[in-house]
Amino acid sequence: MSNQLHNELRKEFQLERLILFSDAVFAIAITLLVIEIKIPVLKEGEGNDHTLLVALAHLTPKFIGFLVSFLLIGQYWMVHHRLFGYVINFTGRLIWLNMLFLLGVALMPFSTGFYSEYVMRGMITPVIFYTANIAFLGIINFFMWRYVSNPENKISENLSLPWQSFFSARALSVPIIFIIFSFVYLWDPRIAFWIPPMIPLILRVLFHNMKKKAIAATTNSTLS
Repeated sequence: MSNQLHNELRKEFQLERLILFSDAVFAIAITLLVIEIKIPVLKEGEGNDHTLLVALAHLTPKFIGFLVSFLLIGQYWMVHHRLFGYVINFTGRLIWLNMLFLLGVALMPFSTGFYSEYVMRGMITPVIFYTANIAFLGIINFFMWRYVSNPENKISENLSLPWQSFFSARALSVPIIFIIFSFVYLWDPRIAFWIPPMIPLILRVLFHNMKKKAIAATTNSTLS
């Protein structure tokens, strides 16, 4: 009995370490985003408030890139938090999937800075790089949900089928939106520039009904 209790406590401790490590990576990545925005520097005795405001205006793409990535990382943290709320055990495969997911998160500050620096100059390479980063995150997130929700793996509980479908669909939707964004960018960068900031609204519209059904199914299951 004591050995079983010891094993259970050890398993909980190891799972907590995995979650805390993940939280640390998220926190560092979301903080590093702002470092890519450099403070405008005017030579002493030169320029005025108007000049400074113009310099700030030139940083608009960087601020928007920062905001979009901040919201994306924040959203992925909430999804990761929700995912591990269902996890009661872990396997080597889950650890590696989580590490790959964190790899994508850690890369976000660089890809955001690269994208923000050149997005309004009509260069496609930074857009592809940023899109690839987001697509990588979405695909790994999708596989994590599929793996955790698979009953055969015995590492989760209370994860209903409607919520599985909801989170799996959302995981793939963001990469798809960014791929569409890349093609729109080839046509008109000025229009494409505004697609990423609209992603939260797009997701809300696309998955409103699916989320309502998942909530209703959970409520009915609880009542019954």
